[in-house]
Amino acid sequence: MSSPSLPSTLAELKSSGWKSRTVKQEIRENFLQQLAAGGELFPGMIGYEHTVIPEISLALLAGHDILFLGEKGQGKSRLMRLLPRFLDPFIPYLDLPGCPVHEDPYHPITKQGKTCLAERSETEIPIAWWPREQRYAERLAPGTRFADIVGEIDPAALAAGASMSAEEALHFGLIPRMHRGLFAMNELPELDELVQVGLFNILEERDVQIRGYPIQFDLDVMILFSANPATYNRSGKVIPQLKDRIGSLIQTHYPADRDGGIRIMEQECDIPLDGQFPVAVPWFMKQIIEEISRRARHSRYIDQQSGVSARFSIANYQTMIASARRRGAILGETPAVPRISDLGHLYASSLGKLEIDLMSSHQMSEKQVLDAVVGEAVKAVFEEYVEQHGLDEISKIFSKGVRIEVGDLLPSSHYEALLKRVPPVWDRAFEVNAAENPAMRASCVEFVLAGLHATERISRSQKHGIVSYDV
Repeated sequence: MSSPSLPSTLAELKSSGWKSRTVKQEIRENFLQQLAAGGELFPGMIGYEHTVIPEISLALLAGHDILFLGEKGQGKSRLMRLLPRFLDPFIPYLDLPGCPVHEDPYHPITKQGKTCLAERSETEIPIAWWPREQRYAERLAPGTRFADIVGEIDPAALAAGASMSAEEALHFGLIPRMHRGLFAMNELPELDELVQVGLFNILEERDVQIRGYPIQFDLDVMILFSANPATYNRSGKVIPQLKDRIGSLIQTHYPADRDGGIRIMEQECDIPLDGQFPVAVPWFMKQIIEEISRRARHSRYIDQQSGVSARFSIANYQTMIASARRRGAILGETPAVPRISDLGHLYASSLGKLEIDLMSSHQMSEKQVLDAVVGEAVKAVFEEYVEQHGLDEISKIFSKGVRIEVGDLLPSSHYEALLKRVPPVWDRAFEVNAAENPAMRASCVEFVLAGLHATERISRSQKHGIVSYDV
């Protein structure tokens, strides 16, 4: 990329005062400037302000290659993709046709680049500009070959007479092509051991060896990795010498509290709540969705080595909103308000995301495990509201033979009609989320009923999608 405002020849570049820096120097200096300015360093990363981000800051200032270690859905890939923001907006490179790397105009590493500087005048050497968005490459480890990331001997070059030990015979892989940039490898333990060995020299000596032929390049690259603790810590998955060459290990984690998880869930949900059929989500329903994930992360029925991703909460939140919106469109309710009965549709967004522990599940199906986790989540959230709003007294009316039916496609007017025949104590249910909106009141009713059942105060039966609560 070039621009009229930027130097286009080496002579102009030198006159501009531009100075050459390694990629790690560039990141360190730019990071320090942003740190001193007090701006947001890693936008969109919630819950890491006092744990992960300080550790990343130290790693960048130390000039380390970094491994992000954490379970799925903890933002490891996002953190890696945010690091290019600490690069310069553009850097100059020698604009040479056929050159496989973006050469530093002052310190080229290829034979072609060195020859250009030696044989041409500075006014004749063309300069182009490399934007930071293109200075980041990412690769998933499974199936990755040595040739993909390091390089391979080019048969066509050999046929043309090039020596196997000559630079001209080399077809560059991703890492050499990211010279002066960042390269990220996801799921490091899944990388073939032979490829891991090939990274030794790149991480330490910064040179390349192809098929036993040393081809010396002073590579300038920052290398990033991600891994899951279950596989990274397993003997034989990652070669110890490779671990030793990685400068910093950053441990990620799931949100420390429920509110943090809800903030992530809301941020990542790409479904608008407004529009022709708007949706209003009560706070207790957001709490339940996130609590489902939190309970799953501690459930003895679920394999905890696999983890429960933040995507689990996000997908369930989206499904709940979709179910409410469908009801709003069918029944003409505006706004639509999610209810407990909408959670019956979470199978679609949940199944497959949970790894069942076969030793502890006692042959329970994934659906049964999910139902148990949802019940625990409803109970946990409900108990926080019981004492505050006196909801326990509502259970007493069921001893008088009250029976209430709920369902995801029942209109809010159905609930209004029922509530006209129950004692005034039900007014306390609406303190949970104060509103005169019938749809919001219907959601409060279902929440209280589900909570009373989860705490074994009333019974529940289900038939044809309709749930009945009674004694």
